[in-house]
Formats: sequence, structure tokens, C-alpha cells
Amino acid sequence: MRGAGGGSDVDEQAILEGFVSVRAALKAASRPIAAITIRRDKHDKGIAWLEHEAARAGIPVERVAADEIDARAQGSTHGGVIAQVGPRRFVPLDAIGRDSPAPFVAMLDGVEDPYNFGQAVRALYAAGADGLIVRPRNWLSAAGVVARASAGASEWIPTAIAETALDAADYFRGRGLAVACAATEDAISIYEADLAGPLFVVIGGEKRGITRSFLAQADLRLAIPYARDFDQSLGTTAATAILAFEVMRQRAARRQV
Repeated sequence: MRGAGGGSDVDEQAILEGFVSVRAALKAASRPIAAITIRRDKHDKGIAWLEHEAARAGIPVERVAADEIDARAQGSTHGGVIAQVGPRRFVPLDAIGRDSPAPFVAMLDGVEDPYNFGQAVRALYAAGADGLIVRPRNWLSAAGVVARASAGASEWIPTAIAETALDAADYFRGRGLAVACAATEDAISIYEADLAGPLFVVIGGEKRGITRSFLAQADLRLAIPYARDFDQSLGTTAATAILAFEVMRQRAARRQV
């Protein structure tokens, strides 16, 4: 199993687009930043802060014409701010949830679409997840899309690598976390399950889903109940948001008891 990973330089580079994504990467120190480029006529408090913090960190800031930024960016939602960045810095597995008495850790396994991945991370972070586990892959190639879709949450959330979901489950079960996943057979409603304790949740992609071997060894198999007869599963982003905020709700309710 791999613990820490991610590059420490910018030999491989990607473009983060938009103030929110660039600010998150800079504040979280989630990846090396080679340079920040800002549209020449863009001036506001956020941009002033960005230039100030970049100067403190020794990151060059370049002011260019709008068409130059358009040529460098992949999308059209950059708002006049982009950054040239290196690979995401990952933390060791034992750093995930280390300071929480009841960690809530999630793994997105087999989520191939970077937009869906980013949206799912956004929900997990907003709902208070302590960390994210991913499998090894070239995360740099989709960094810009993931950061934009997650509104910067992909840069903020502590992230570690595990070779497989089973490896991660074994590790977190050894730390006392219950292992949960979404399922349709032999599953209990998320509203009946106890999700307030230490929890490791694996969320599968829409195409590959979760393997039978993982389902067989999970401590909790969770179902999201519907209000009507409907034989289709929810998309990954919707299912992640519903599950994550139910975890948040139960934990808030327990704190009030």
C-alpha cells in the first residue's frame, strides 16, 4: 500500500483555472505552483490578496492580455486567473482523520469523469469529511477540471493514496473505523444505520461500481431510500452528497444529546 505521494516539483505541469481554484491551491499548499497569470485589467481585493500571497511564497505573477490567458486555458470559466501547477501533494494514510475522535473518511473508487469526481469531492468536503482516499493514477491530467468542479475543495481536503479499496478498508478497519459502501442487496437505509461513529465509506463509480468482494466484507451496506418506485440508481455525485450530509446530520444530532 502506498502512503504519501505526489511530486515535489513542477516537471509535469497542468493549468488551474479561476480565482477559487488558484486561491485554494495557494492557501492549502496542495501542489507546487510555478507561476500565476492574471488578466492585465483585472483588479479587486481578491486579486490583490493573490498577488501579495504569491509574492510571499516566491511565486512569479504575470500580467497579460485577455487573449493570452484564453490561449493558455482549457475552458472559458477562468475569469482572468490561471496558475501553472505541478502534481497534487498527497499525505500518508495515517495522517487522514488522525486528529478526529470519530473520523469520517471517504474513498471515490472508479469515478472516471473528472467533473463528477470534483462534484463528489465538493459534497464530501462541505459535509465535513476528514479526508479522501484515491487509487494511484495520473491525477495531474484532470487537475483543472476537478478543481473547478469541486470549487477548490479538491485542493483543501487531505488526500491519500491506496492501491485498492480493500487495502484501504483493511487499514481503516484496523484503526477502528466501520467500513461502509452503497449497495442494493442486504442493505439498510442510511436513515437507520449508525453513521455517527468512526467511518470509512467507499463510493463507486457509475460504470464500475463496487466489487462483490468488497461488498461481501463491508461492515455496513447502505441504501438510499426513494419516495417512489424507481429502478435506476442515483448518479455518483447525488449519491455522495446524500450520504455525506446524512453522516453530517447524524453527527450533529449526537453532539446535541
